[in-house]
Amino acid sequence: MSRQMYYYETAQGHGLPHDPFNAIVGPRPIGWISSQDAKGRLNLAPYSFFNAFNYVPPIIGFASVSRKDSLNNIEQTGEFAWNLVTRPLVEAMNESCAAVGPEVDEFELGHLTPVASQVIAVPRVLESPVSFECKVTQILQLQGLDSVPVPTWLILGEVVAVHIDQELLVDGIYDTAAAQPVLRGGGAADYFELGKRFQLYRPK
Repeated sequence: MSRQMYYYETAQGHGLPHDPFNAIVGPRPIGWISSQDAKGRLNLAPYSFFNAFNYVPPIIGFASVSRKDSLNNIEQTGEFAWNLVTRPLVEAMNESCAAVGPEVDEFELGHLTPVASQVIAVPRVLESPVSFECKVTQILQLQGLDSVPVPTWLILGEVVAVHIDQELLVDGIYDTAAAQPVLRGGGAADYFELGKRFQLYRPK
């Protein structure tokens, strides 16, 4: 099959109205990260570079592009919580994107309720139907091919406790679609909801 390909080398730029990289790697799950600093001041922020990386132990991670409050807080305490962004919570999540100082509580901006976790000191979002309590395993500053560090840090954490709304467990199996997860796309403002489910079993 013949296909006309748009080609560019990243060092020379993409030459398009908007960088397609984020849109191609997507839609991506959102890392809605709650944290607190050593003084107990709360922070809640969404990260579009987020995913799960390991089963046993369960490890998730997100990348902070530039040094943000979440990174500073997590360096101080070694803990954070991930909270599922759902369609009913998307406006609150967007409010927590605001570029505000560390003294501002994004829970208040989004009219959300911090609720105590069980294992870590950092609260989770009461309104979210799924939360992971996490303890940091690694914080890595990324670097390019030239070995020069870039101002992005990958924060990896082991999930030490899980909270799931029981309505999302159908015969003991988590119903992904029922949770109405919101996924980040490309562009300045693109988000997605899940589409049609299909099943594909691995070959034996």
